[in-house]
Amino acid sequence: MAKNTICVWYDKDAEAAARFYAATFPDSAVGAVIRAPGDYPDGKQGDVLVVEFTVAGIPCIGLNGGPAFKHNEAFSFQIATDDQEETDRYWNAIVGNGGQESECGWCKDKWGVSWQITPRVLSEALSAGSGQAKRAFDAMMTMSKIDIATIEAARRG
Repeated sequence: MAKNTICVWYDKDAEAAARFYAATFPDSAVGAVIRAPGDYPDGKQGDVLVVEFTVAGIPCIGLNGGPAFKHNEAFSFQIATDDQEETDRYWNAIVGNGGQESECGWCKDKWGVSWQITPRVLSEALSAGSGQAKRAFDAMMTMSKIDIATIEAARRG
């Protein structure tokens, strides 16, 4: 296990989520699946407790902690994309598998984890400052999934 690992709390589907992420994003994998050595108040011996996984090179663990805590936008994975095809592929994988669209490149997977599918061209435009940043920002504010052609046109003015 890495020295610093992101822990993501799930009700009971950490393994399914980890396997979905590993199948969806490059440089992702499922590692150890740790099972309960005995019965406990919310589960039985053999139930999955913790899943070690990597998402786009970032080490994580999924903790099956029960329904006490829900995901919200205070935590999200941000995936930088290089073109519209990559943006569409990740967005459609998340939203098309029980997830939901949000605004400005954000969406949630079916477990409620938030994702930002962010084309690099958008980040570059916002970092450029001045009028092109404002135009790109204004265009982004009208979108769910980011449309790169629209961002590039707004950036040019």
